Amino acid sequence: MGNSNRIKAWISRSVLMLSLSILALSSANAEKQDSKANVLTLSDVFDIEYVGAMAVHPKNDYVVYERRALDIMADSTRINLWQLNSDGSNHRPILSGKTNYRLPVFSPDGSRLAYVSSSEGDNQLYMRWLDTGQTARISNLAHSPSSISFSPDGKWLAFVMFTPGKPSSLAIDMPKKPKGAKWAGNATYIDNLAYRSDGAGFLPAGYSQIYVVPSEGGSARQITQGDYHHDGQLSWSQDSQHIIFSSDRHPDWQRRPLESDIYQVNVKTGDIRALLERAGPEFAPVVSPDGDKIAFLQVDDRKLASQNAQIYVMNSDGSQVKGLATKQDRPISNIQWDNAGKGVYFSYDDHGKKKLAYVDLNGKINRLNASLGGQSLGRPYTSGSYIVGNKGEIFYTQANSQRPAELALLASNGETKRLTRLNQDVLGPKDLAKVRSLTVKSSVDKRSIEAWLALPPNFDPEKKYPLILEIHGGPHAAYGPQFSLEVQLMAAKGYVVVWANPRGSTSYGEEFANLIHHNYPSEDYNDLIDVVDGVIEEGYVDEEQLFVTGGSGGGTLTAWIIGKTDRFKAAVVAKPVINWLSFSLTADGYAYFTQYWMPGMPWEQVDHLWKHSPLSLVGNVSTPTMLLTGEQDYRTPMSETEQYYQALQLRNIDSAMVRIPKASHGIAARPSNLVQKVGYILAWFEKYKPEQAE
Repeated sequence: MGNSNRIKAWISRSVLMLSLSILALSSANAEKQDSKANVLTLSDVFDIEYVGAMAVHPKNDYVVYERRALDIMADSTRINLWQLNSDGSNHRPILSGKTNYRLPVFSPDGSRLAYVSSSEGDNQLYMRWLDTGQTARISNLAHSPSSISFSPDGKWLAFVMFTPGKPSSLAIDMPKKPKGAKWAGNATYIDNLAYRSDGAGFLPAGYSQIYVVPSEGGSARQITQGDYHHDGQLSWSQDSQHIIFSSDRHPDWQRRPLESDIYQVNVKTGDIRALLERAGPEFAPVVSPDGDKIAFLQVDDRKLASQNAQIYVMNSDGSQVKGLATKQDRPISNIQWDNAGKGVYFSYDDHGKKKLAYVDLNGKINRLNASLGGQSLGRPYTSGSYIVGNKGEIFYTQANSQRPAELALLASNGETKRLTRLNQDVLGPKDLAKVRSLTVKSSVDKRSIEAWLALPPNFDPEKKYPLILEIHGGPHAAYGPQFSLEVQLMAAKGYVVVWANPRGSTSYGEEFANLIHHNYPSEDYNDLIDVVDGVIEEGYVDEEQLFVTGGSGGGTLTAWIIGKTDRFKAAVVAKPVINWLSFSLTADGYAYFTQYWMPGMPWEQVDHLWKHSPLSLVGNVSTPTMLLTGEQDYRTPMSETEQYYQALQLRNIDSAMVRIPKASHGIAARPSNLVQKVGYILAWFEKYKPEQAE
């Protein structure tokens, strides 16, 4: 122990020198790249805007939407409310400024607009009278409201809010603290299974409850009770007497991570009645316009790692449950009734794209001409939202590989039109990377593996370029031809970037996604290497300049890859799982992971979990490797990163560890952290480019 201070000093100096050298290299590269004034740079990140949540006026032909901008001063996303006619005219702000205005909801008669704002410090509900522009604060809440919903008669707003409870305690016989003594403070006593969550940290005692408040202002009233969470989507009965919601009100809910049933609560009395109780989760209930039916989503829970929800409908009393879209075998979300109550719109992921469809009450499905996307700024995940207008038109966030989410319109005749161009001023003058698709045959079983390429600005197929393989997380998620700041910034530095949907990815059916069920990582490695080889075969990639990175599940696969091959010159392993044994008992979602991702409890499956842990392959690694993780990550905890870093250091592998400040698993939540993440990745790769390539 006598050498501990010298060791700490040595570590501090080493980390400092490494950080300075990386940032210096990044700065030098940035200066070189800035000489090409027409390419995207790290500073451009703070100028990006995109469309968030939307609300359609119930009578007039316009939409209100969240205009989201990355705020360089607050290091957060600034949200203002703008409006726009369906023909693209009259585009103007409703509520704008440094304060956030979000979650717009029109009253049923269209005379008022409810929203959430932090204009007076904390998040409260506000009401705006549209004929005069007068605004009033209508709540005095201790915590932020969510899931806002107007009653059909316009008299009430329902919302969900965290409600503190009494924390668990255990009395101990502590001696009295002497006057003036400086003790460490009171210990925290924890006895709940669910005690911390990524992005929220250690959870306070309490539950999410449903409230109502008069729409003209007044005292909020709690209408659900009990030690259960009542969060998610809220839908009113047509007579404004009940609210329909989903929850797991089972005493053992903490050990049932996917379960939920559909309930209704009487707004006046607080009486709760179960409308539908089935095995597996039923959720996202939506009452039809006439109030006679409820559409909802349900998962047939078979304890698989990836399971797709299907669409069902039932009478408003819970009777006569009927499947509408039960054989789609695609991830389905965001169900909305048409205005006549004759069917339901829904979005679904297919081959790396989010699409729209409509199913009538007889189960006939009509695929619509709209591709949603653009709301995942950092990496090219499927994303996007939509809302049905009062004349059958649909407003949606349009997918575009060259732009973040813009507002578009799908007319009732099937024609589409982009309504906004929020980033034309920033991205219009830039030479962005062109994106195209690539499909290869897996060397494992000849399945088609889809991928996409970003080619650097001024791409010349006669030249040789360095290649970055960027791997998605999940692992049950999907990439696609979406706009991605990280990909575009990598391409702007002269890299060809490839991303793919190997086995395990969603949007290709449950069978494809579950090829890695209890078998991850495995042949998804082969699929990714096949994609790299497919790009190399096209002739413009320098095989001596291959690089690999990925986050979360992609970080796990990156560490797995460098344990299997030395083809890559350098790797950046972001927020990974390195050791399934330790992860299973340190991650926030351990009740879920041990039931759905693992064949049994970790102490019963030691050999199986170790066999699939990248740490088991660390003895093979020779690739220079950087690890990068948020300091507040509870999903793939920092201890996973530290295990791998220390193992690499013990093996004398050139390695570094980057700890992103104030970041949970979603590193890109703060714009500066998104910039740091990409900047460190590029600086690490530039450090290991062959001399002749400079």
